[in-house]
Amino acid sequence: MKKRVLVFRFSALGDVAMTVPVLWSFLEKYPDHEIWFVSRPFARDFVAPLPRVHFVPVDLKQKHKGLAGLFLLFKELKKQGPWDAVVDLHSVLRTHVLTTLFQLSGVRISKIDKGRSEKKKLTRKDKKVFKALPTTADRYRQTFEKAGFPFDLQNFPGKNLYRKASLDSKSPPWGDLGGSPFLVGIAPFAKHHWKMWPEEKMMELLKLFDEKEVLVILFGGPGEEQKKLEQWVSGFKNRRTFAGKLSMKAELALISQLDVMISMDSANMHIASLAGTRVVSVWGATHPYAGFYGFGQSTEDAVQVDLDCRPCSVFGNKPCHRGDFACMERITPEMIINRVFI
Repeated sequence: MKKRVLVFRFSALGDVAMTVPVLWSFLEKYPDHEIWFVSRPFARDFVAPLPRVHFVPVDLKQKHKGLAGLFLLFKELKKQGPWDAVVDLHSVLRTHVLTTLFQLSGVRISKIDKGRSEKKKLTRKDKKVFKALPTTADRYRQTFEKAGFPFDLQNFPGKNLYRKASLDSKSPPWGDLGGSPFLVGIAPFAKHHWKMWPEEKMMELLKLFDEKEVLVILFGGPGEEQKKLEQWVSGFKNRRTFAGKLSMKAELALISQLDVMISMDSANMHIASLAGTRVVSVWGATHPYAGFYGFGQSTEDAVQVDLDCRPCSVFGNKPCHRGDFACMERITPEMIINRVFI
């Protein structure tokens, strides 16, 4: 019987995506171990191609809501044991409850150190300590190491793993892309305004791609983002969007076909990194130094301007100190397109 490690990471989308290369590296180092990965249902397709990973969906809105729901989840997971270790890659109140219950039942636990103090020094307005912090992937790795499982991060073969979904289908869900010799993806949205490049600049960038007759696929979520993207592609032969129409599995397969993805500091940067696609990322209020850069991406592909105030937050959820949003306003369409075709 293989040894079992229970891993928690409930959200958010990008943070969950960053666990996958770490899980892969662990499995490469420890072939006699299995991972049981507990996360929200959207993460199933992220880990589906990985060997020896069992996915456990968590329902935090109904079945596993509140203390009673967490105790139910604990009982469900305990039945699947015995566990050699519980690794908490989230470290929030919910996972603290779960790890405490497992610890009381005699299981070894390990919790991630998120480096909150270091990140506060990096993002504060005055006396900023401007230095690169450990990446999120490395913090995940360190959490496994504290549980007694040291390993190095390995190259993740995401392009092969996720592209298989499209190669197995004679008619992929996105249809015929016309045999374009160069495919560009653009993910213009982010959770917070201060991580998004201004819309008028995005329109200028799209025009530059139109002039080059490059096929651009625009990515976003269902609802308002989908409506906006459908407006952006309407009437243009070299613009497409499948927002709100593809499963996560299909979207990963499509992204694996791209030559490059242009993304904000958002989940799409991490999804494209999983799929093995080069990402040209656009940074405003946040900064790669906080540790949330795409796994395996070249730091030269981060488009940003140097300002004393950057970064002003870890998540891009704080208003601009200067009031002029210079970190994004000073990034030009030419800077991005020149990076794409360098």
